[in-house]
Amino acid sequence: MAGDTVPFRLRHLDHVVLRARDGDALVRFYREVLGCTLERESAEVGLVQLRAGDALIDIVPVDGRLGRAGGSPPLPRDGHNVDHLCLRVDPFDSAAITAHLKRHGAEPTEVRHVYGAEGFGPSIYVDDPEGNTVELKGPATAAEP
Repeated sequence: MAGDTVPFRLRHLDHVVLRARDGDALVRFYREVLGCTLERESAEVGLVQLRAGDALIDIVPVDGRLGRAGGSPPLPRDGHNVDHLCLRVDPFDSAAITAHLKRHGAEPTEVRHVYGAEGFGPSIYVDDPEGNTVELKGPATAAEP
């Protein structure tokens, strides 16, 4: 809307989540070919998080709990392999962010406490007009939920 001020400043890309038909091969590629390091792994939900400089690349096998929630696997062309992108924002005023998004016709989620490149912190998710999910992530907090 004209004259509407965005209630946060974009700081950097926090992480990208890639859905994989062969998670092991993708992890090997990012570690061995591109030099990422293992940050953390959660076999329970099907997630490997790799450190890529200041950001993370998350690998989610499509046959794991998180992967199944994302729909069809990538390739053939009816599936997709990018689950969402995450933007680190500052300040993270959840009420102001939610109100701003709703003023623009978006439907944000409730605040979730999730792990990102800086550690555990608050996030709000929203879909863009093409159906891509964007996570708006606040600063890390001291404790794991």
